[in-house]
Amino acid sequence: MPARPPQKPWPMKWIVIAILLFVPAYTYLTLRYRRSGPVYEPYAEARDRAMVERLLAAGYHRVTIAATRPTETLRLSARAPIQGAPGGLPADLATALTAAPLPPTRVTHIIAARETAATQPYIVDFTATLPDEKEELLDAQVYVRENGLVLVPNFERVPGGLLVRSPETEVRLTVPAGVLPPGHYRVMLVASHESQTWALSVK
Repeated sequence: MPARPPQKPWPMKWIVIAILLFVPAYTYLTLRYRRSGPVYEPYAEARDRAMVERLLAAGYHRVTIAATRPTETLRLSARAPIQGAPGGLPADLATALTAAPLPPTRVTHIIAARETAATQPYIVDFTATLPDEKEELLDAQVYVRENGLVLVPNFERVPGGLLVRSPETEVRLTVPAGVLPPGHYRVMLVASHESQTWALSVK
């Protein structure tokens, strides 16, 4: 049986032409028919839903709050006396969370009012000490349960070889108006090594 002659490869010009035709068509179709809005992430959504259910079962109500760097000093007529507390999340709250936050190592120089109105935002300023220069402020959550209020500042690791300017940073947490019903609360500001706590009266 005679051997088949070897097939000649496609000329490079046809390959280039095919690429030039395919890429614009693919780009157009992707941009034209791509679903707008955030990408659906079933695992992340299922995890968040499970965490909300576990928090509710433990009696906690979670609210994401603003975490910023203050541009001026917070001035208060009556500051709350601050006391030290064991570091880390309360045990029942830590059990309910499916994803652990990354709090600072310590929180110091806290400025917080001992009284506020339910119709006004509640602002807390403090200095966060970080374990190194690889963490950047991400967000914060407040967990409310009966007369307890847990403030959890959350940091994230800086990618690659990037570094923040200092392992200490000034942070301002703002609890929106209407989140705290009138009553007396014990506030805890969470840090991994030593948290801080104080009494708050909401009128």
